[in-house]
Amino acid sequence: MSDNGQKQNTGKSKALIPELRATLHRLDRTATVTSAASEPVRDIELILDSEALTREALSHIAVVAFVGPSGTGKSTRAISVASANNIYYIIDDGLLINGSKIVAGTSAKKAPTKMESVRQAIFTDDTRSAVMRRALVESNPAALMILGTSDSMLSKICENLWLNQPSMLINIEDVSTEEERQVARNTRMTEGMHTIPVPSMEVKHEFSGYFSDPFSKLRQRFDRERGIVPQVPDFERTVVRPTFSSLGSYSISDEALLDLIRIVLRSVEGVAKVESFKTEKRTYGIEIGLELALYYGYNARNALEQAQQQVGHAIEEFTSITIVGVNVRAGHLLHKGEE
Repeated sequence: MSDNGQKQNTGKSKALIPELRATLHRLDRTATVTSAASEPVRDIELILDSEALTREALSHIAVVAFVGPSGTGKSTRAISVASANNIYYIIDDGLLINGSKIVAGTSAKKAPTKMESVRQAIFTDDTRSAVMRRALVESNPAALMILGTSDSMLSKICENLWLNQPSMLINIEDVSTEEERQVARNTRMTEGMHTIPVPSMEVKHEFSGYFSDPFSKLRQRFDRERGIVPQVPDFERTVVRPTFSSLGSYSISDEALLDLIRIVLRSVEGVAKVESFKTEKRTYGIEIGLELALYYGYNARNALEQAQQQVGHAIEEFTSITIVGVNVRAGHLLHKGEE
């Protein structure tokens, strides 16, 4: 793209933000007046038991559409645009995201086939759409940004979730340059990287570990060295959560992670202490291994299950680290009062 083209694109981006803010402000005022007049009931179960009440509750959400072809950096751009305009909730590929937390849904990018991926992304399944509607009613966001590859896709998502059609449409071309989109396309083609717009911490290891490099990755590296563009098959494509925030990249040490786990396990009855701890990097995140000492007289199975669930939930909630699995085993039994 020429320098003039880039300047024009930048101008569009700057002009877009005030326009979006004005639209959201107008919709927010309308929703506030409507809510004050009707005084809607916020009994969640009562609302969800009635389609009419559910549709009424969802009608107060201002919907902003973010449209762009696959692989152009849409998810990454959506984060900055939403953040700059105080839009705290995003729907992207089957996920409802609030800040650094996945509120509901499962990523359509993990679907076994492309057809199933599309179905999950537009919520054609009654169970998935009901789960998402419930999460939206419970969260009750003032504004919601929905990402899609076309106007028709956005329209189907809104229809299946009983939302208003988008009040404003943002194209990826409005907030990025051709050069930036080309870089995103190259990353998608050569590395198969799909982004979920949820920032994630990196675990900074304080001890020596090991690095595993599959043969497929070695083959791709050799191809690059010979000037051949690697083609990543669908089954090797990776779903990633970007490790960044508005302040840049950030990480957490193993020692800090272990301290958090110890604090969490204080509330689990029957757990005495953590005897060993390790983390291993996986394709989608990290896997945690714990060996615990349990107190005699407690149900060991229940204690281990609670420890597994609470550790996984707490780490994802407080650190935004993507947890692939938490493996827990009992090492010793201790009597109360023993070290």
